[in-house]
Amino acid sequence: MSDSQQDSQQRSPQGSQQKGATGSLLDRVKIVLVNTSDCRNIGSAARAMKTMGLSQLILVDPIEMPNGQAQALAAGATDVLANAKVVSTLAEAIEDCGLVVGTSARSRTLPWPMLEPRGCGEKMIAEAEEYPVALVFGRENSGLTNEELQLCHFHVQIPANPDYSSLNLAMAVQTLSYEVRTSYLLAHDQSYQERSTGNGNLVAKAKNENDEQYPVIEETERFYQHFEKALKSTGFIVENHPGLVMTKLRRLFNRARPDVKEIKMMRGIFASMERTSKEK
Repeated sequence: MSDSQQDSQQRSPQGSQQKGATGSLLDRVKIVLVNTSDCRNIGSAARAMKTMGLSQLILVDPIEMPNGQAQALAAGATDVLANAKVVSTLAEAIEDCGLVVGTSARSRTLPWPMLEPRGCGEKMIAEAEEYPVALVFGRENSGLTNEELQLCHFHVQIPANPDYSSLNLAMAVQTLSYEVRTSYLLAHDQSYQERSTGNGNLVAKAKNENDEQYPVIEETERFYQHFEKALKSTGFIVENHPGLVMTKLRRLFNRARPDVKEIKMMRGIFASMERTSKEK
């Protein structure tokens, strides 16, 4: 067992083990809370999740671990709270995910591919057919760092009233969890489709062997590490002055969403670049 695994177990709430999948696509949707400072917000987020049928709660380095106050605000969702998994880093929380969407309340220096909440819900349900997916929420006061947002394929912003856009953590979790659930029902629940007055555009599609398969985050991070190494070998990136090259390339490739075959092809190109550099 690794040190990080031991640390995660020691810091997990009492009796905590990640809940196994029960067959529902909603069980493949992770809600990831990063560095939450007030455990009451964790309890409220757990309640918001359960009302929408979500159960996979991941806590990344919480400042205050869930206690009696969190349980009180979780109300009937104490099972979600008890089964929460605690990890040390965001990378660890999402390493098995093929789609990661980070919540962002403001524009960044480098714009990232953006989703509206409804499109976010649709995309998460469509891709949960293939692998776990994650919605990532940042700190109450400062949100996610630029480095954390760069681990996400897309950002999502809730279009709140610009004159008063103050959403607390649980409200944000509730809003986006609702969109995930609505998309799930439109795609997989015939009775809901019959009652819905929405456009019902989202429908479950038959799986085709030629469909693109996207890499999970762990594979994507190895791709970026190899990319950077290859660029350093050619002198394109200077070791002591890397600048924003990799940040801009992450944005480019996240926007393009290369699939597994394309990632392997690119890594073959990187290996060729490295060999050529060594031969010179």
